[in-house]
Amino acid sequence: MTNLVLYRKYRPKTFAEIVGQEHVVRTLSNAISSGMVSHAYLFAGPRGVGKTTLARLLAKAVNCKNRKEGEAEPCNQCDSCAEINQGNAIDLIEIDAASNRGIDEIRDLREGIRFVPTKSKYKVFIIDESHQLTREAANALLKTLEEPPSHAIFVLATTEAHKMIPTIVSRCQRFDFRRLKVSEIIDRLETILKKEKINFEKEALNLIALSATGSIRDAESLLDEVVSFSGKDREVRKEIVEKLLGIADKAVIFKFLNFLNQKKAKEAVEFLNEIIFKGIDLKEFTKSLIQYLREILLLKIDSQFQNPLFFGLSQEEKEEVKNLAKSFSDMELQQILEKFMEAENKMKFSSIPQLPLELAIVEICQKSGSE
Repeated sequence: MTNLVLYRKYRPKTFAEIVGQEHVVRTLSNAISSGMVSHAYLFAGPRGVGKTTLARLLAKAVNCKNRKEGEAEPCNQCDSCAEINQGNAIDLIEIDAASNRGIDEIRDLREGIRFVPTKSKYKVFIIDESHQLTREAANALLKTLEEPPSHAIFVLATTEAHKMIPTIVSRCQRFDFRRLKVSEIIDRLETILKKEKINFEKEALNLIALSATGSIRDAESLLDEVVSFSGKDREVRKEIVEKLLGIADKAVIFKFLNFLNQKKAKEAVEFLNEIIFKGIDLKEFTKSLIQYLREILLLKIDSQFQNPLFFGLSQEEKEEVKNLAKSFSDMELQQILEKFMEAENKMKFSSIPQLPLELAIVEICQKSGSE
């Protein structure tokens, strides 16, 4: 197991280990313990929040040979659990609809579903990115979902549930997965690092969690990258995360915002090009800039409002944000946010990546200066 990446090594093996999807875990656990498992489920939600993991846990629980009556947790000891954990269970069939989206693949599935499980009680079919099935394939799958054999369970996972045909959705029990909170991701990363006996800075984990935008898999993958980058030290430090992500230090963001507040277009443009030359990732800088502008706007609306970004600041930095909030008007902040959001979109198509930001700076400073 030592050669596995962290998100695979610490993939949850019980329902109790699942983070952030308590509503799904509770409903599935009750269904399993009471023997009322449905023949078809639809797991909908963003990538990296646990859809496939929970689908495999469901398959493991219904086929566990040692699971006690009235309980839901798999034993993780029997042959069936071991095979699913190792990824070689014959009666667990996983299909990636992104690359197997045609009618032929679904016909093969329909042929195979007629046969009873080889070793287990149930054959479990997990169809990932199921919204990518062609209409013909989806209609063929619908027929199977309408008249499934008693030994088959389907789990359709999708990141775009609105693209699923309504008749398939109506045949499934639907569960909507949510993005994880920053605090939930940090707790999970802390648990992993303590098990790995790796030292860490809390601020570094906060940066990783914010960058993951609610995806536990993305957070664990980035953590793995940071640990590898740290080498023999095996220490997760704030400066390593900033270097890997190209994140601008908070002091850089605050200095840039002060130039805007003082209507110093020339200094702001020069400063922008200076930090680009130093290797700060322009996309990450713009992303952080928008996050802090949002934070300032929310503080203007409610001085008591504090989101996870605010929690990661020192007392001096919090005061800096509050002072910036006082120096900008509500309308001014709204306009600045809109300009930088527009610039962020235009950067994707610009031959000179920083040009949309430079134009936004000039327009913001000129407009502010004329008012």
